[in-house]
Amino acid sequence: MMCKGPNSAWLVALVLMLPMLPGCTTNPATGDQSFTAFMSPEDEARIGAEEDKKITKELGGPYKSPKLEAYVRNVGKKLAAVSELPNTPWQFKVLNDNAVNAFALPGGYVYITRGLLAIADNEAEMAGVLAHEIGHVTARHSAQRYSTAMATNLGLTGLSILGSVLGVPSGVGQIISTGAQMAMQQYSQSQELEADMLGMRYMARAGYDPRAATSFFRKLKAHSSLEARQKGKDGVSHNIMSTHPRTEERIAQAMKLAKTKAVANPIVRREAFLQMIDGMVFGDDISQGVRKGRTFTHPGLKITFTVPPKFVLFNSPKQVVAFGPEKSRVVFDMANPKDAKKVRDLRAYLSGVWGRNLRLSGVEKLDVNSMPAATGQARISDANGTREVRLLVVRMNNERIYRFAFIAKPSEMQRLNVELRRTTYSFRRLSQAEADAIQPLRLKVRPVKAGETAIDLAARFPFERFQREWFRLLNNLSIGENPPAGRQIKLVVE
Repeated sequence: MMCKGPNSAWLVALVLMLPMLPGCTTNPATGDQSFTAFMSPEDEARIGAEEDKKITKELGGPYKSPKLEAYVRNVGKKLAAVSELPNTPWQFKVLNDNAVNAFALPGGYVYITRGLLAIADNEAEMAGVLAHEIGHVTARHSAQRYSTAMATNLGLTGLSILGSVLGVPSGVGQIISTGAQMAMQQYSQSQELEADMLGMRYMARAGYDPRAATSFFRKLKAHSSLEARQKGKDGVSHNIMSTHPRTEERIAQAMKLAKTKAVANPIVRREAFLQMIDGMVFGDDISQGVRKGRTFTHPGLKITFTVPPKFVLFNSPKQVVAFGPEKSRVVFDMANPKDAKKVRDLRAYLSGVWGRNLRLSGVEKLDVNSMPAATGQARISDANGTREVRLLVVRMNNERIYRFAFIAKPSEMQRLNVELRRTTYSFRRLSQAEADAIQPLRLKVRPVKAGETAIDLAARFPFERFQREWFRLLNNLSIGENPPAGRQIKLVVE
C-alpha cells in the first residue's frame, strides 16, 4: 500500500534511495500507511512541548478560571482515553482569546478559546470540537504535512547532494515551521474528513451524540456570516472555519465513515455547561482594551476614543479596526516605541515615515486634548475604487505616538467629515480612576422570565448594532423565535 502524501515519482525514488529513512508508517488511528518520514512520534512530543508556551502567549495566554479549565480538561481526557493514543500525555487548555477557534499541536496539545465556548450550547458541542482536534493528533496530520513539505523541498532541490545519508541534506530549509504557524495552517480536505470521522468515533465511544458536530457547525456558519455582516460583508471571517474549512455534506460523509452506532441516552449536559461559562469574559479582556458599543478604552494605556455611528469595532493585538457603511474604515494602532523616541517633528513623521507612500497633502499641526498631533490627506485607487485617506498621529509622550487612518469613498468621507472630527477629538487620556473602573463584558446565564421576548432580551445587550443577531446566535434561536419561560439563556452584560 502506498503512503498517504505526495505521490510523484521522485518521492518514491527518494524513499527507495534512503532505505534508512522510515518513509511510511502505520497510522495509529486509521490503520492506513502514512508518509511521516521527517517527524517521528518523539519529534511530535518535543515540538508540542517546545511550542506550547509560545503559542499560549501569542494567543492571549490561558484563561484564568481553574473551574472552567478543569471542566474542559476532564471532558478532553475522557475523549482522549477512548482514542487510539490513550497514553499520550494530553493537555487541554482554554485560551483567553475572543476569536472563535480551536486547534492542536503535535504531541497531544489541544487548545480551545473562550470565544468558541461562548457560542457553544452544551457539553456535547464542546466535546465535538475537542474530539475533532484529538483526531488531528491521533491521525498524525502535523507529521504528514511537515514530512510532505520537507520531501517537496528535497524534490525541488534535486535531492541536493544526498550527502546527509540519515536526514535532510544541509541547506534545505523548513518550508513549514513548527509551532503556531503550522498549527494554524489549513489541513487538506481529506485530513479534515478524517479528523471529523475520528472525532465522531471518539464522541460515540465516550457517550456523546456525534450529531452535535453538525449542530455546532451550523453555529460556526452563523457566526461567520454575522462577523462578515459586521464588517460590511467584505471582511474575512477569522473563526475556526478559516483554518478548518468544512461543509455540512462532508460532516455527514464523515458520520457515515465513522460507522458509529446510535448512542443510547447520549450525554448533552446543557445546564452543566452553561453553569461553567456563567460569568466568563465576553469580547475583549481588559489587558487588550475593551470595546463597548462604539467606544474603545484601554486601561493599561489609559486612552479612549469613540467611532462614528453605524461603525462596528474589532479588536486585535496589533490594531483596532472600525468597519462602517460603504466600506469605510477607521484603523487605530500605535507606532513602535523605539521609533517614536526618534521622532522630533510629527509632520515629518507623518509625511516621511508612516505616510511616505501616499503623497500626503494638507499636512498640518493639531492639538488634540492638549496633545500635539498632525494630520494629512491623500487619495488612492485600489480594487475597491477610489478612496480618500486621512492620517492622524497624536503624541502622548516620548515613547507613545498613536495613529488613526480614516478611509472612505470620497462622497462618504465628505458625509462623515463631522463625525470623523468628533472621533479625532474623542481621543483622550483616562484618569487613573477611570482606568480602574473599566471592566470587561461578561456572559450571564439566567432563566427566561414569563413575558420576556427575544427582542426585549436582545435590547439589553451593550452593543449599538446587531444585538438581536448576537442574542439568537448565543442562544441557538431562529428569527422570530422566543425562548420559553424558564429556559436558561446567555446574556451579555457590563
